[in-house]
Amino acid sequence: MLSRRSFLRASVVGALHQAAGLGPLAGAALVRQPAPTRANVIWLFGDQHRGQALGANGDPNVHTPNMDNLASLGVNFTRATSGFPLCCPFRGSLLTGRYPHHCVPGHEYPLPEEQKTIAHVFNEAGYHTAYFGKWHLDGFHEKDGRAAMHIVPPHRRGGFQTWVGYENNNSQWDCWVHGGEGKDAFHYRLPGYETDALTDLFIEYIKERGRLARSGKGQPFFAVLSVQPPHDPYVAPAEYMRRYNGGQLVLRPNVPCVASVQQTARRDLAGYYAMIENWDANIGRILRALDEAGLLFNTHIMIFSDHGDMHGSHGMYRKTNPFEESIRIPMIIAGERMRYDGRLTGDTPVLISAVD
Repeated sequence: MLSRRSFLRASVVGALHQAAGLGPLAGAALVRQPAPTRANVIWLFGDQHRGQALGANGDPNVHTPNMDNLASLGVNFTRATSGFPLCCPFRGSLLTGRYPHHCVPGHEYPLPEEQKTIAHVFNEAGYHTAYFGKWHLDGFHEKDGRAAMHIVPPHRRGGFQTWVGYENNNSQWDCWVHGGEGKDAFHYRLPGYETDALTDLFIEYIKERGRLARSGKGQPFFAVLSVQPPHDPYVAPAEYMRRYNGGQLVLRPNVPCVASVQQTARRDLAGYYAMIENWDANIGRILRALDEAGLLFNTHIMIFSDHGDMHGSHGMYRKTNPFEESIRIPMIIAGERMRYDGRLTGDTPVLISAVD
């Protein structure tokens, strides 16, 4: 039987190591796929998306066909855990592989300027690197103003070659992004709903990578899309909000039979599930864009979140506590041609976190 560390090395780290062109890790049995270029890597992650809130993980309420399909084609880590169920510390660990007490120890702490990130590693391996969406690693304090209007300076963007994002924003219909530097700097309001608009930008990036690949001028890429939903406020486009009636939702067994708690949980969950279904639909758009760009068969796709949301379980809400609804996150790794010799696809209960 594989140990936890052996499994992780073979199924996840080995995949990313191979994708970066660094050669397979010892003990990682990987299928050799003849390909003209090294594999691309995409990270897609929402904010406050608890691991239980996927059809593939047994949630009876939410509709997530695209994520469910990727979970069945790849590896679905059903016990993936947020090592620190709060935005900033998790994101610091995610980009650096370091525990929060050695990197970003709490809310609104900055990513240390001297800290090397995964973007630097991919840059050195000859990849193009890009980041779109929520950053929350520049140490801006909300008491000093609206974080959505704060400009993250170029040297504080983690080494990504393309960076289009914002520090923080809790208003999905009023999302501002910025990027570039000098005369090429920009800062503008996204049209419409945040997840849809950020996905539009991400798809344009995919199309451009596809055009470069077809012209013979391309290079493998590592790209990240980080969206605020399903973080509160729990609102989504009307077509998704209409699909969820709070009164008909099945609550988790640990939501106490207290009228006020159940009422709040049902109200919030209706919007929460609508946001997740919208996110799933946008993941479907990204998969189609990869296919149309001729990149789907040479791309690793990872889907995850920074932490979960209580939604009334144990009478609690939001995050920052050690209960399952707060610390359990989705984590899926998949790709059309990315197969791991001798490793079963589908669900695995192996514990995994951002530092892994």
